[in-house]
Amino acid sequence: MRFKDSTIFVTGGAGFIGSAVVRHLLRDTHARVVNIDKLTYAANLDSLPGAVGNPHYAFEKQCICDGPGLRQLFEKYQPDAVMNLAAESHVDRSIDGPGEFIQTNIVGTFTILQEALRHWRSLAGEKRERFRFLHISTDEVFGSLGEDGLFTETTAYAPNSPYSASKASSDHLVRAWRETYELPTLMTNCSNNYGPYHFPEKLIPLVIIKGLAGQKLPVYGDGKNIRDWLYVEDHAKALTLVLERGKVGETYNVGGRNERTNLHVVETICDLLDDLAPTADGPYRRLISHVTDRPGHDRRYAIDASKLERELGWRAEENFESGIEKTVRWYIVQKPWWQAILQRGYETIRLGLKQ
Repeated sequence: MRFKDSTIFVTGGAGFIGSAVVRHLLRDTHARVVNIDKLTYAANLDSLPGAVGNPHYAFEKQCICDGPGLRQLFEKYQPDAVMNLAAESHVDRSIDGPGEFIQTNIVGTFTILQEALRHWRSLAGEKRERFRFLHISTDEVFGSLGEDGLFTETTAYAPNSPYSASKASSDHLVRAWRETYELPTLMTNCSNNYGPYHFPEKLIPLVIIKGLAGQKLPVYGDGKNIRDWLYVEDHAKALTLVLERGKVGETYNVGGRNERTNLHVVETICDLLDDLAPTADGPYRRLISHVTDRPGHDRRYAIDASKLERELGWRAEENFESGIEKTVRWYIVQKPWWQAILQRGYETIRLGLKQ
């Protein structure tokens, strides 16, 4: 019985990946889940259907930069593990306003590490032995790949955006707290996630929503930038596996082995919309519009997930074709979820062009 009698903190549990982790833990394990989120613009408690009222779930509105607030939660719930997913994550937004990324991703990680360390030092016996701090990061910390090769756990860091630099900094803090203070940490670096409940500022949900509205579909530059796409439910399962069976002090890369150009992704969505939501105006590909590229746009990411597969037995269940069809179908059926976001005033406008 996985995580029986365990209390797990999930920071950022109202975000895209965090909510997938919470849903997975509540559905497939016996863990008690405490969702810690300050509810920024991208957070959405509607991404957790059925959580409210579940005896294994609690929500706490809390910023990870607030040490005293976190300390109260550690004392109240006495967690057995922390899964740190709280982060500002949109590259374009980090170009326009890097300050929030420095605060949440660096200062916030430092603060929760300090409070986790304080809590861990207060524990004894089996409870102390069992405690884990899992930090979830991104492949963007590695910078840009050439035409060949894959990111591995030993690839040197070379972040190129304020977002990736802030995440790289947080990764280094986690490693340092393990090496210096012996806090039992683990870390993961993942490729681009997609799937249900994805906030509409990101490429895939943005294209689906704009396509359904008959609006232009922006593709940065020539559209040949390559990403390795990972279905979010597969990622959530990988993270709980690392928490459960990963070796303290180790890093695990999580990727879907699904390299696709951005243009291919957009064209695939268009073709699926042609089948699932046809319009008399013609094929959706007519809406594709190439726009000015993002400053510092990394050309290619690709993850080698063989360590995770070999040592922990993880396998992605979805390939890109199956996952993207599920995703497009979800956005067509679940219009109320994303329409509510638009009605709250979110505008799907272009960010990240400040020089």
